[in-house]
Amino acid sequence: MTTTNVRRQDTTHVRRQDTEDRWLLYDASEHNLGRMAASIAMALQGKDRPTWTPSERTGAHVVVINGAKPRLTGTKGSDKIYRHYSGYPNGQKYVALEKVAERRPADIVTLAVRRMLPKTRLGRDLLRCLKVYGAEEHPHTAQAPVKVEKL
Repeated sequence: MTTTNVRRQDTTHVRRQDTEDRWLLYDASEHNLGRMAASIAMALQGKDRPTWTPSERTGAHVVVINGAKPRLTGTKGSDKIYRHYSGYPNGQKYVALEKVAERRPADIVTLAVRRMLPKTRLGRDLLRCLKVYGAEEHPHTAQAPVKVEKL
């Protein structure tokens, strides 16, 4: 059996050198934490672009301002608990969101995004492109980040 009118589709593999760096700016006080973290994770991976390649870092650099006060819905401000395990017997620790906010405010957004990224070397590399600042000011004005208004 012969096929005469079949068009062959080629898969393109985009390399890191072939992409240009994008800088995005999110204001954590304007967006819900989970929805913002999902949007940031997609932008870091580059899945919001047609040039997405699974094995390359083709995503954007993301700057988050007001990371100390993200918008939370419901009673998450008082009920949310972060847990981690030290590896030792009886080493599971529980920390309330209020304690995390007063000790390391940028970790609220960072942990939300980190848990949405791949748990591989590429995921750790993508997390380096995330910059979270607790206040309005950030040192990345020279890169001219584009503010994301709508998720």
